Amino acid sequence: SSMLSCLRLCPLAALVDPAMAVVVPAQSLFVSEPSPHMFGNAENEKKPTWTNGNWLKSRFHFSFAEYRDSRRSSFGVLRVMNDDLVQPARGFGTHPHRDMEIVTYIVSGNLSHKDSMGTQETLGRGSVQFMTAGTGVRHSEHNHDPEKPLRFIQMWLMPSRSGLKPNYGGREPAAPAERDGRWAHLAMPVSSQCTPDKPVPINCDANIYAAEIQPGAALDFQVEAGRQVYVLCVEGSAKLGGLGAGALERHDAVQVAGPGVLSFSDAKPVASTEIREPEPGCHLLVVEMSQK
Repeated sequence: SSMLSCLRLCPLAALVDPAMAVVVPAQSLFVSEPSPHMFGNAENEKKPTWTNGNWLKSRFHFSFAEYRDSRRSSFGVLRVMNDDLVQPARGFGTHPHRDMEIVTYIVSGNLSHKDSMGTQETLGRGSVQFMTAGTGVRHSEHNHDPEKPLRFIQMWLMPSRSGLKPNYGGREPAAPAERDGRWAHLAMPVSSQCTPDKPVPINCDANIYAAEIQPGAALDFQVEAGRQVYVLCVEGSAKLGGLGAGALERHDAVQVAGPGVLSFSDAKPVASTEIREPEPGCHLLVVEMSQK
């Protein structure tokens, strides 16, 4: 009876466990396939090396460009997570950014970056490109490979303050197996002790991790009190446990607040028509941040 009276009298928020995980299914993501002319590309081509009809297929986790949804405007300091598939010899022509921390995680293929600070770099799978847009920067991003598609995850995080000096950096995997069955620390707050072989520095209270779980294996992620995580299943699939329940498959995400453990088990590969390379049992990307 006390539960019934609570149902009658308590606001809904009081009945929702703040630590309960919310799964974001791939099917719910907005898919954008803009005209090739928008970023200075040639017409789309029908080639056996292309894995999608349009030069770009972008899955938006939050409101971006033509997609507007007040329920999915951001998660903590994470303002944008775009899962981009770029076909061979295509890319984003020079365009501006300002007052945003931009972190790009390369999943497959090679991403070439060029910017107004004079930086030019090409990085491959498991690498990270980061940019403090600050007072303003212009850059381009291309897949120059004539045969292989490129897939990358681009995250925009809100900086601790505006008007920062623009900055660019890249990080390649510190070791071939740095993500194998463990969390590789890819990005950390700039106030931490960052060195070239450590995570890249970002101007906000957030950390980014990645891990690959071999088929059948499991891995846990500890979410501390006062912290929250947004986890993307980059490749493969896994069952959720601990703070979460259900399962994740490629392109699905889960968001959860601490404290507690989020566990991933029974990892299995999932075939893809968009990227034709073998993949691990489960490949995960975690953005960990303050709940404030």
